Amino acid sequence: MAEYYVGTLSGTSADGIDVVLVDCAEPRPQLIAARTAPLPEAVRHQIRALSVPGDDEIERLGRLDVTLGRLIARAINDLLAEAGMASSDVVAIGSHGQTLRHRPDADPPFTLQVGDPNTIAALTGIATVTDFRRMDMALGGQGAPLAPIFHAAAFRETGVDTAVLNIGGIANLTLLPGDPSRHVSGFDTGPGNCLMDEWAQRHLGKPFDAQGGWAATGTPIPNLVDAWLDDPYFAAPIPKSTGREHFNLAWAQAGTDLDIHAQADVQATLLELTVASIARALYTHFPVCESLLVCGGGAHNPWLMTRLSQSLQGIAVDTTMVRGVPPDWVEGCAFAHLARARMLDQPVATRDITGAHRDAILGVIHLP
Repeated sequence: MAEYYVGTLSGTSADGIDVVLVDCAEPRPQLIAARTAPLPEAVRHQIRALSVPGDDEIERLGRLDVTLGRLIARAINDLLAEAGMASSDVVAIGSHGQTLRHRPDADPPFTLQVGDPNTIAALTGIATVTDFRRMDMALGGQGAPLAPIFHAAAFRETGVDTAVLNIGGIANLTLLPGDPSRHVSGFDTGPGNCLMDEWAQRHLGKPFDAQGGWAATGTPIPNLVDAWLDDPYFAAPIPKSTGREHFNLAWAQAGTDLDIHAQADVQATLLELTVASIARALYTHFPVCESLLVCGGGAHNPWLMTRLSQSLQGIAVDTTMVRGVPPDWVEGCAFAHLARARMLDQPVATRDITGAHRDAILGVIHLP
């Protein structure tokens, strides 16, 4: 019997609200419908502004929280209408919202997502599960990544050592050993699209480098890649997680003047940093990997995919589509999956992913 859940999030790229409708009945989750609702530029500007310290933050935060809640609710209602589904057909919504700060190494550690769940529940009439990260952090975990829980349910295969790579603003890896007795693990590798997107916005006036076409015209600058890879984050042990508050253009420009180089060369170099940091992480933590499944926006960048394939010799590189889940919708499916676990009061096995002291029930339920 079908068990319909909605999963939704706005990722670190802050380009839109992803919404998916998933049948979470066993044995494997099945995607039913999906859509992306573009974020208005004014809202994207508010998100970017609140992602770094600034003036009048509490007032701006409160307004953005409710605004995003309304936009998320509208996107969910539109998806259900397109799918011919009623709100009463859906058990619950898993809403990750929009991350503004993720500081797992702060003292004390904290994380902050916005997109008011009360607004979402009220405007959709559906129980809404949010706040998936903070209990994990309270138990000593990184609070992220959480998508590996879904990756294990959807993509793990006995006998095949598989990694799942999500390339959003930040890139993260899930390691799925083919031996079912071995634990699943996952971590953020570092920048995914975020630095490339910032550079494209600054010099092309576009939110991203479509299909990596601009980067492909440039020549990478090896000494810049090497200097960036000296950042302690890349050598830090797992579990670990990061965000835009660490990896941004201010970080990339610290100690160097990027403007002395050709703009396309810098874009090519930022892409090489993403590739090199992913390759280093994979060879260090999962050298037996046979198959890499890519999802997220980066899966639609042919030049990035080409450079990954060239850099990961001996590893088959493809998108999650080969396992039946389009790469754009994997993270949305993950939050539908996590919402189901919360509604069933099932603990989530994050110890080997986030470093939490124990597994725990994650998420807070908001009833309409």
